[in-house]
Amino acid sequence: MDWLYLDNNATTQPAPQVIAAMNEVNEQLWANPSSVHRFGQSVRQRVELARASVAKLVGCKDREIIFTSGGTESNNLALRGALNIGAPANTDHRRLLITTKIEHAAVREPAAMLESLGTEVIYLPISVDGWVNPQDVMKALMDHASPGDTVVVSIQWANNETGIVQPIEEIAAQIASCRQMLKQREVEENYAGKSRLLFHVDGTQAVGKMSVNLASIGIDLMTFAAHKFHGPKGIGALFVRSGLKLRPQNLGGPQERDRRGGTENTPGIIGMGVAADLAKAFIEDESAIASKQSLRDRFEKLIIESLPDVVINSGSKPRLWNTSNLGFPRLEAEAILLGLSEKGLCASAGAACSSGSLEPSPVLLAMGIDPMVAHGSVRFSLSRYTTQNEIDQAAKLIPQVVMKLARTLPVG
Repeated sequence: MDWLYLDNNATTQPAPQVIAAMNEVNEQLWANPSSVHRFGQSVRQRVELARASVAKLVGCKDREIIFTSGGTESNNLALRGALNIGAPANTDHRRLLITTKIEHAAVREPAAMLESLGTEVIYLPISVDGWVNPQDVMKALMDHASPGDTVVVSIQWANNETGIVQPIEEIAAQIASCRQMLKQREVEENYAGKSRLLFHVDGTQAVGKMSVNLASIGIDLMTFAAHKFHGPKGIGALFVRSGLKLRPQNLGGPQERDRRGGTENTPGIIGMGVAADLAKAFIEDESAIASKQSLRDRFEKLIIESLPDVVINSGSKPRLWNTSNLGFPRLEAEAILLGLSEKGLCASAGAACSSGSLEPSPVLLAMGIDPMVAHGSVRFSLSRYTTQNEIDQAAKLIPQVVMKLARTLPVG
């Protein structure tokens, strides 16, 4: 069966150039990059070239990129490492995490675990558009942060389910202002300790799809993964701003500047470097992005023409060019997905890691979406390779499946 694939927020097809580069590594560059012999050091050189490519994609220094196994590990390392989890207990030291309930599970679940270990967790309010108000971030910090605290604010740049893009630059500015206020309070109160206020961004869905320049934004830590922009699975990165102390969570080696022990995934790293170069070229081509966004808009227009009751779960806020989260009232997303899969169309009900759950998306519920709509919400996500022909095929198949299911609903 030829699959009609509209589930690119779950994962993307590796680019041919990525596959070729990884095959070369497995065949010819398989030495350990930590070895001191010439073979190992030739591989190390390729790893560092890939690191430079990844750094250019997000606008940071090469040494600020730490390679990990993917977005989930990067999020865990960022949160646990920044909050110094694993350090000896200190009753005078207060840890605070400020986040939202619309984060990916790779942040939501660590937040719950951290709370069970004594970290205070504050959840920011979310607008009906799925948006975080920068003023609410400032208010949470002013209400809860105190001199001497270790505080991490963690907010996703682009939502994996709705594609909604958060005002990260404005939030970073509010955090910078609060950081200065905390320092001033320490001076005024003659406080002996030292506050630590850091901004972590889960950029997993944003990187490779939109312009990201960390040199101009006050972000301290940022997570992303190669398989979201046509790179391989099993490799990701964590941006760690220069000078920031981060407690390692993987122990057992000095790799990645003592931040993440373990032999490097050389094929993945080099594949990620190639994917980063390709993604950067795409992002810099405004016409290419506009063309892909027009496909997403065409898709939604065609669906609404056939199914006027459909709800676009994104409100009025900016969102990624590739993401369309559609609510089909009174239906179940799982039934829709099964029907679509039988016809060869791939989509998902929110995050791929939570597929199979009969519960509506916690992200949509946190946004205040009507449960009747949330239960029947399906995410369709495009890639750089998606064609108009695929969009038109999908727009024909989806109404067929939805109308067939609607006929089984009780009247009234």
